[in-house]
Order: sequence, then C-alpha cells, then structure tokens
Amino acid sequence: MIPEQATQAWIATMGPEAIARSNSYFEGGYFLMLAGWAVTVVSCILLIWLKLLPRVRDGIEGRIKNGFVQGAILVIVATIALSILSFPLDLYAGFYREHQFGLATQTLPAWLSEFAIGFGINLIISALFISGLYQIVKRAPNTWWIWGAGVTGAFMALMIAIAPVFIAPLFNTYTPMEPGPLRDDIIAMAQANGVPANDVYVFDESRQSNRVTANVSGLFGTTRIALADNLLERVSPEGVRMVMAHEIGHYVLRHVVSILVFTLFVVAIVFALLGTAMTRLIGDGRWGIRSVGDPAGLPLVIAVAATLFTLATPLFNNITRFHEHQADIFGINASREPAGFAETALLLSEYRKMQPGPLEKWLFYTHPSGYDRIHMAMTWQAHEMEAGRYPQGPLGPPEGYRPDFVVVDGGE
Repeated sequence: MIPEQATQAWIATMGPEAIARSNSYFEGGYFLMLAGWAVTVVSCILLIWLKLLPRVRDGIEGRIKNGFVQGAILVIVATIALSILSFPLDLYAGFYREHQFGLATQTLPAWLSEFAIGFGINLIISALFISGLYQIVKRAPNTWWIWGAGVTGAFMALMIAIAPVFIAPLFNTYTPMEPGPLRDDIIAMAQANGVPANDVYVFDESRQSNRVTANVSGLFGTTRIALADNLLERVSPEGVRMVMAHEIGHYVLRHVVSILVFTLFVVAIVFALLGTAMTRLIGDGRWGIRSVGDPAGLPLVIAVAATLFTLATPLFNNITRFHEHQADIFGINASREPAGFAETALLLSEYRKMQPGPLEKWLFYTHPSGYDRIHMAMTWQAHEMEAGRYPQGPLGPPEGYRPDFVVVDGGE
C-alpha cells in the first residue's frame, strides 16, 4: 500500500458521521471568528457613543493624580463593560456549542466558575499591561509603537514563564505521572534532547473536555512536561510517545523564542497602523478623546486593533502552522511512531477539519491538517522501511482499528 492509499485508509476509519461532525464544527469556527469581531466592534461603538470612558476619566481626574492609576481604572471599566456585552457569545461558544459537539464535560456552574477566574486574571493583567502601554504612548508619541512592541514581547515572555506555575494550577490539578515504562520513555526522550525536566505531570483535562493535549511549557527555569489525562486514557502508548516527542520538539527548536520574534514583528506593524488610524479618527477631540495617549479612547483602540488583528489572522496562523510542522518532523523522528502519529491526528480531527482546501488551510489553520499529518507519517514509514531502519510491515491502520471518538447523539 502506497502512502496516499494508507492515508485514505486511516481517514476511512473515522466514518462519515465523525467526518461530517468535524467539518461542521471547524467550519462553524469561521463564522464564530467573524461574530467575535463584530460583537467587539459593535460593543466598542456603543461605548464610544455613550462616551462612557471620557465621563469616567473626567470624574476621577480631580481625585486621582497618578496617570498610571487613572489608566488602570479606565481599562478596568472598559474590560468589564465589553465583557458583559460579549458574554452571550462567550457562553454559546465556550459552553453550549462545545457540549453540542461532545467536546465538553463541564457543568454550567463549573464553567461559570472557571470563566469568572479567567475574567479576574484577565482584568488584572489588562489593567497593568494596557495602562503601561498608555504611559509609553504619552512619553514617546512618535516612536511608541516600537517601544510598545518591545514591552509586549517582554510581557509575553513573563506570562509564558509564570503561567505553568501560577496560572495553570488555578484551572487544573497537576500530579506526577505514575511510574512505569511510558513515563520512563518520555523522560528519557526529553533528557536526551536537552529538556531540563526530571518528571512528567498529568493534569485533569477530563473535568473540562474530552480533548487530547499535552505541552512542554515555561521559560527561565519553569519548564514543565505535562499531558492531559485524556491523552493517557484515549490514546495508545505509541500515540502518547509521538505527542510528547512533538511537544519536546517545540522546546528543542526554540519555538517559543522564534514565535515571539515573528509575532512581535507583526505586532509592531499593527501598532504603527493603529497609531495612524487613531490620529485620523480622533481628529480634534472627537467623542471626548483628547489624543492617542488618552486611555478614554480605549474602546476605539480596541475596535481598530480587533479589525487589524482579524485581518492579520492568516499571517499569525501561517506562522504557527510553520512551527507545528517543524515539531511534527522532529516528533516522528524522535519517537519513530508513525501509527501513533496517525492515531492522534485522527483524534485531533474531532475538532479540526481533516481535508481542507488550500485557501481554507492558508486562512484558518494553525496546524497541519489531519490529512497532511497522516500522509507525512505514512511517507516517513515507507521510506524508513525501504532504508531498513524500520520493521517491515503494511502501511495503514491495523485490521479492525477504530479511533476512540466521542459519541454524540448516537453517532460514532
């Protein structure tokens, strides 16, 4: 069996119902992205029309002299107002739709509790970060977009470093993986490739969703190898080794750094365009906004930034997909598990369309498609068998293989 035929044989194990459900879920995400942008822009226009932030600014200026604190208060007010207006869409997309497609396991009270925790964290981070950016705008009105991009990079690096230690445990419980051959394989693979970790942690993703996931996260001494309990329960040991090799690949290839560099280049361009757009839109104090550096103009900033970042989505997606492809290549060479790769690609296709068109993939995909991943695995296996470096055997899924898909409404 040639790689193309083997790839189709793997895909055929999904069955038509699972393929249709996956396509429907992923294609619905296109409209959710546009809906999210529209809700954000309309909500910002409403706040601008009401002059909410200029009114708050005028009310606190006589009482609070510190510009940073003033900015933080305005950011908090804007964040709360916009969150209230966008909550119905967040509830639908984050809870009801996930349950509709069988991807979520949480009750509504549990989801609301985690949403509240996330909102609180976002409120604090946004107040500190955005108010800080406004101070940069005031002090360097002509070059703030350069300094702002630099500060954004430093802030992102800080969040990557502290998230595994201080934020992730607020949502999940992390426990050391039970001793055994699989744990030993993961640690040996990590240490052989220079990952500074002596343990593997399992987190209870099953309390929130049925998704299979893992990560090697952290910076500056906080690096941690972690995998979801769903991965251990739904995927074979061969598949787990492949997933962990992929995640180790991100660390070894320094993807955190390269993604930061690429991202900040785009952010700098967006900031420069944002400054130009704000100057023209504000004019001579329109809507009560005094200048680009006035935090009372935050709703206008968010509306323009949301539009620019939405337009830049394909660029960000292609940057991410490039890095994911590199990690795939590293992972299959480190784990030497082509069948495990195909197995996990199928399970990830519960919520990613298996065979998108070229334009669809370029616009919306942050990862290689399931078809591309399985085809790469089958091609790798065929070449390695021909070279005598992999045991001889048939390509494609084992006889009678069926992926462990979630059952929804009597489907697969």
